[in-house]
Amino acid sequence: MTEHVEQLEFQAETHQLLDLMIHSVYSNKDTFLRELISNSSDALDKLRLESFRDKDLHVDTSDLHIELEVDKDNRVLTVRDNGIGMSRAEVVELIGTLAKSGTAELRKKLNEAKSAAAGDIDTAELIGQFGIGFYSTFMVADKVTLTTRRAGETTGTRWESAAGSSTYTIEELDEAPQGTSVALQLKSVDEEDHLFDYTLEWKLREIVKKYSDFIAWPIRMQVERTVTEGEGEDAKETEVLEEQTLNSMKALWTRPKSEVSDEEYKEFYKHVSHGWDDPLEIIPLKAEGTFEYQALLFIPTHAPFDLFAREHKRGVQLYVKRVFIMDNCEELMPEYLRFVKGVVDAQDLSLNVSREILQQDRQIQLIRKRLVKKVLSTVKDMQAAHLTAQAETEQAESEEKTDSTAYQTFWQEFGRVLKEGLLSDFDNRDTILQVCSFASTNSETEPTTLAQYLERMPEEQDKIYYMTGESRQQVESSPHLEAFKAKGREVLILTDPVDEMWVGSVPEFEGKPFQSIAKGEVDLETEEEKKASEALREQQDKDFAEVLAWLGKALESSVKEVRLTNRLTTSPACLVGDVFDFTPMLERMYRASGQVLPESKRILELNPTHPLVTGLRDAYAEKKQEADAGTATELSETAELLYGTAVLAEGGELKDPAHFAHILTDRLTRTL
Repeated sequence: MTEHVEQLEFQAETHQLLDLMIHSVYSNKDTFLRELISNSSDALDKLRLESFRDKDLHVDTSDLHIELEVDKDNRVLTVRDNGIGMSRAEVVELIGTLAKSGTAELRKKLNEAKSAAAGDIDTAELIGQFGIGFYSTFMVADKVTLTTRRAGETTGTRWESAAGSSTYTIEELDEAPQGTSVALQLKSVDEEDHLFDYTLEWKLREIVKKYSDFIAWPIRMQVERTVTEGEGEDAKETEVLEEQTLNSMKALWTRPKSEVSDEEYKEFYKHVSHGWDDPLEIIPLKAEGTFEYQALLFIPTHAPFDLFAREHKRGVQLYVKRVFIMDNCEELMPEYLRFVKGVVDAQDLSLNVSREILQQDRQIQLIRKRLVKKVLSTVKDMQAAHLTAQAETEQAESEEKTDSTAYQTFWQEFGRVLKEGLLSDFDNRDTILQVCSFASTNSETEPTTLAQYLERMPEEQDKIYYMTGESRQQVESSPHLEAFKAKGREVLILTDPVDEMWVGSVPEFEGKPFQSIAKGEVDLETEEEKKASEALREQQDKDFAEVLAWLGKALESSVKEVRLTNRLTTSPACLVGDVFDFTPMLERMYRASGQVLPESKRILELNPTHPLVTGLRDAYAEKKQEADAGTATELSETAELLYGTAVLAEGGELKDPAHFAHILTDRLTRTL
């Protein structure tokens, strides 16, 4: 007997997405079975864990397994487990997956994937990223029926929908076995469309072996076998059903690397990460001694779409003696390595361990330290391979080329995240700095390491120069770079938002302090050059003293000081901050996050050799009395234009652009 039967409609957006997925995204229809088995494996892990934690939960965990059941006559394939099961609310939440935030972005990407002629978009990867692999069942089934009962509950739930339908039904069941079964009414075979017969024993064996051989739980299936009874003339063959286990159930992290194939590693990675790309790096780890653990970590090839989302789940899976404890164990992996996937199997932890206990557990803290060092050393090895290939052209063209490009892929996908560690991981800060790469004025295409930067530094240079900005173009167009270009001094170009944060927290690298070329006073002259230009500087200070003082008063609402500089060669002026001032970009970041900052003033620096600046000095000398009295309108407007162009030259925003435009238009009109 059933009750509370409801027929509901998919949201329009959800229905369109399902249609896109079924007809455009999946290229390999076999993967539907991997999705279902992976879900069942998770359910069994969770039941095992729940039975340890909740002693009042009376469940039989002696024979946890996954079962494939085939009804050839009716073309129905059922994937069944006796795991944790789902409540009605959890089933509804599953159906709502596609309606959650990110739907519009997913639809956009799927449409792009559908129309991508050159194959630039990895369409299958999108599904893993958005976690909606369950719906792949509609590729092979005309109808999907999910029946489930959560452990500890007395009633079950049945969900059902047909391929192409805009509706689904949910009903409550008085009786249902514990766990979840997904019954697929299979479509007709169409091998041209790669839609195979999933009632065939060999096909199911092939898929399980390829995708799910490492699953820790037995995957069973009733198979037909011919048995000969009797001997000689009395021998008679009969068909019998025999239950067989299709997978080896060997945990990959317990096996030596030499005994595991690349294909097994790839499939295991896809299982633990719910991703569809291959791993960029595989990191096996085994520790013995005062406490023992084994780990198998992966660095993905592609960053997940939500890597910078606040809701992003991070951490690796935690096992104790091959018993699943929790997903996304944040205590084992820091925030800046949140892209790392894998498993850690500890031997000496309690099965009843909680997240609160983990935060204080000394063993967990030591495991975390070793995992972090191992991941960073792997990145360092990737970088070393890349630098070697970069230095030796012949090797770059050899078979090692693929390995040498792994670091480039890693840095492109995860460099921004890794640099977050410069703010939080003081113990590994030097190592993180070593593996970082930065754009610089040395090359338009090849990034540089800090070690390479130091190798190219002239002997007299004692600082690492950098400039932050929103883009390379903005930085390269900045007047702050002029003297550095003229002197041939290399400047790091830092355009990631996190760069604004860490440069203020990291004092130096290998004894060389970091110096922003947009802050403080920059001195690029050698001792000989200083002696040769000393008289000229003294004369310039004397010649410009009065006009600088007047400009300081005329622009006192916008700047805190006006002074001469030798950092400019072709521009008349630029704005700089004091050593500990926020940059304009950092101020915008803080204000965008809702923080209130006091108005800050910067320093206006003038190029004493530029015709506009010398002309302004001479004009002030002629009209000194009117200027000091505030009646020299043209001079005041010139001062405002000079300040405004300095703001615009560095990519800044004017406080009153309409006023600036009015002055400029009026001045241009008078020149015609």
